[in-house]
Amino acid sequence: MTMTKEMMDALEKDLVFLATATPDGVPNVVPIGFARPIDENTILIADNYMNKTRQNLEKNPWISLVTKDATKCPFQFKGRIEIFESGNYFDIVTEWGENAMTKLTPKAAILMKVEEIYSVMPGPDAGKKIE
Repeated sequence: MTMTKEMMDALEKDLVFLATATPDGVPNVVPIGFARPIDENTILIADNYMNKTRQNLEKNPWISLVTKDATKCPFQFKGRIEIFESGNYFDIVTEWGENAMTKLTPKAAILMKVEEIYSVMPGPDAGKKIE
């Protein structure tokens, strides 16, 4: 699924909420400050503090995320991830952490391939898949 420039800009500028689930279906949602689109189909996420989320991702690679301000980006993004503890993607999130005011040291880079996008705009199209 391809993200629009509007979607990518909103992801770049806003906090996101990332949802995962255990293999048994127990949900987990966390705020993520470092999530950025790297192209129209891919979102890169820094694993700075993930515990339950990381455990879930290692067993179930499906995630969903929304931005904090759904009025600016009324979309839900769903897809599968890969985890990188070294290499180019890890280097990118490490640079993000080094440039942050708190000097974060990421544990991993999470690469999400966006497979589905849904509307979260209140109204009759809420939950509708974006084609």
